[in-house]
Amino acid sequence: MIIESIKLQQFRNYEHLEVDFHPKMNIFIGQNAQGKTNLLESIYHIALAKSHRTSVDQELIRWDAQQSKVEAKMTYQYGHIPLSLELSAKGKKAKVNYLEQAKLSQYIGHLNVVLFAPEDLTIVKGSPAYRRRFIDIECGQMSHIYLNTLSSFVRIHKQKNALLKQLKYQSSEALKIQLEVMNEQFSKLAIELTERRHLFIQKLLEYAKKIHCDISNQSEQLSIKYVSNIDGHIETEEALNQFLNDHQHKEIERQTSLYGPHRDDITFHINGYDVGKYGSQGQQRSTALSTKLAEIELIKEVVGEYPVLLLDDVLSELDDHRQSHLLSSIQNKVQTFVTTTNIHGINHSILDDANIYTIEAGQLALTNERERENND
Repeated sequence: MIIESIKLQQFRNYEHLEVDFHPKMNIFIGQNAQGKTNLLESIYHIALAKSHRTSVDQELIRWDAQQSKVEAKMTYQYGHIPLSLELSAKGKKAKVNYLEQAKLSQYIGHLNVVLFAPEDLTIVKGSPAYRRRFIDIECGQMSHIYLNTLSSFVRIHKQKNALLKQLKYQSSEALKIQLEVMNEQFSKLAIELTERRHLFIQKLLEYAKKIHCDISNQSEQLSIKYVSNIDGHIETEEALNQFLNDHQHKEIERQTSLYGPHRDDITFHINGYDVGKYGSQGQQRSTALSTKLAEIELIKEVVGEYPVLLLDDVLSELDDHRQSHLLSSIQNKVQTFVTTTNIHGINHSILDDANIYTIEAGQLALTNERERENND
């Protein structure tokens, strides 16, 4: 899939912007706080109907405006389709081929993206919540079923937590029966989510193992494991439901759901040891890079087309070897958008087949040949 062009209205620091893109490489050069990341964020936003930088949607609307709109013209193997996403105080309005989608879950997946930002370099040593979010985003954009299951699970999880707080101070037989009914619903969704996450990690590892082996010059073997906070033998809906009912006194006491996929994690190991705990900074970066490159291949396997790759100020965080491996892996394969303060570390063969833009104070300009030479 290729983004032919994008149009922004009242998005972040862009009052109005229309730009055509190169089908292979697009590089945005500029100093900090000029709008480079905002432009990548707009692509992420129209793909996933959310931001990777904030959970407050109103922050995406330009400070003096009431609503924002992002439009993209897409090219797929089967044809061309326009996408649009409007954001206002009333919520989000998503359209595919000019037709409004009744649910965001029906919209997400028409544009698949893989984002690699500096914070992703800490995926192996960051919090479990970050890694769960990583799984949910990637699984969600590849599967509407996963997205619907996750949405249902989040809803029942919130309802259950509210009931547990109520039971702490207002215990009654009726409320306990309600909890048992809720545990049954919770168990069904939890097992389905866990199974799909396990499968995602297994498939991701198939690609990541080979990629990491190449990055490490055949010296390291990577393994990725999905870790459930429930005993391994609880693999069925019935078993989990029984487990939750047997341990409901603990959850009532703590006033929160203690068991389930909302507390699960992923671990990364190199040659048998935990990279997050014992790996060097270079090994942690290689693991993150291998994981992101594996995402690209997995999405291609599942949806039939390569996703769009967003590299947000990440090249400067990688050494020459890892940067070279990243760029050579994606060259002529994935449409890529890169933000950077300069292009000194980018191979000339890539620059020769790319659009290079400068961004200053929300104004974007395609550079000419002389400006490219000066920037280099």
